[in-house]
Formats: sequence, C-alpha cells, structure tokens
Amino acid sequence: MSYEVNGKTIAATENGYLENHEDWNEDVAAVIAESEGIVLSDKAWDIINYLRDEYFNNAGNQPNERQMVKHFKGLWTDVGKVDAKALYVHFPMGPAKQAGKIAGLPETKRKGGY
Repeated sequence: MSYEVNGKTIAATENGYLENHEDWNEDVAAVIAESEGIVLSDKAWDIINYLRDEYFNNAGNQPNERQMVKHFKGLWTDVGKVDAKALYVHFPMGPAKQAGKIAGLPETKRKGGY
C-alpha cells in the first residue's frame, strides 16, 4: 500500500501505517486522514501531536485511551467532560490506533482502551 502526497509516493504497510516515520508531515497526515474519512479538527491535531510527542520524546511510548483521557482532561477545559467518547468523536475507529496511523507512528500491537 502507498499514499500519493504532492506528487510523491509514500510507502505504507498493508494496514496503512507508514513504513518510514520520516516520510511524515502534515500533508501526509491530511492524505491518510482523508483515506480514513477523518476531518482534522484542532482537537484531532492535539491528539496527533500528543501521540507523536510521546512516541518520539518518551522512548517509543504509545499511550492507550486511558492515558490519553488523563492527559486531555487537564487541557480541554472547553469541552465539558473529557472521556473516551470525547476522543472517539475525532477518531471513531479508535483514538490510539487510528490517530497513531495518521500521526505516522508504527502500528501498535496492543488492544487499546481500558
């Protein structure tokens, strides 16, 4: 599988995850998101940037949904209750896995959630 981004072919695994995380940029994220049927809102970008930061700056950590909820409870004060549903609004196929794919991270092998 691959993605076409600005005239360049970006290699991906059969599940749509980038083969080389260095190929990622915001244009690549937009193409992957479009293929997933996702509109990248500001909150979606918050999730993507959080996942990238955790992966690249915290020894390859890929937070599960519970960790993500804990993180965003302190940041998203304008949303009301921050729970897993608040994350699924932006990534309905699973915030950890689907957002991770759009963020250009390797596929996580765990189940995610609680």
